[in-house]
Amino acid sequence: MDLETTTHSNIRFCEVDPLGIVWHGHYVKYMEDGREAFGKEYNLKYQDFYDAGLIVPIVKMDLNYKKEIKYGDSIKIVTRYVDSPAAKILFDYQIFNAATEELVTTGSTTQVFLDKKRQLQLAIPPMFGEWKRRWKIN
Repeated sequence: MDLETTTHSNIRFCEVDPLGIVWHGHYVKYMEDGREAFGKEYNLKYQDFYDAGLIVPIVKMDLNYKKEIKYGDSIKIVTRYVDSPAAKILFDYQIFNAATEELVTTGSTTQVFLDKKRQLQLAIPPMFGEWKRRWKIN
C-alpha cells in the first residue's frame, strides 16, 4: 500500500535570496512540512514517537534541484512513505510549482530510531511495528 500526502505552501519573501529565488536550504523545511502533513494524516506524529520513548533523527538527506521557484510562487509538496524491513523510516518527496505543475525538486530522507538515552534501536520499535500493521504495511 502506498501512503502519501500532499500539502501546499506559498513562497515567502524571507525564503528567497537576493536573486529572488528560493535559497536552497529552505527545501529542507518544505520536506519537513511534508513529513508533518504525513504524520497528521496517517497518525505518525513526532509527539507519538516521543511519547513512546523514541527520537527519530534524520541521518541522510538527498535533494535534487530541477527548476527554480521564486517569491510569490505556490508549491505542492508530495510526501510518500517508502517501506523498509530495517529499523528506519524512509520518505520520498516531490515538490511542484503549483501553478504550472512543473516538478522543481525531488528528495528523500532516512530517519533512525533512538531511545531517549540516544541509543540506536536496531529492531523496529513496537509502536512503529503496530503503525505498519494498522496501515497493512508488511
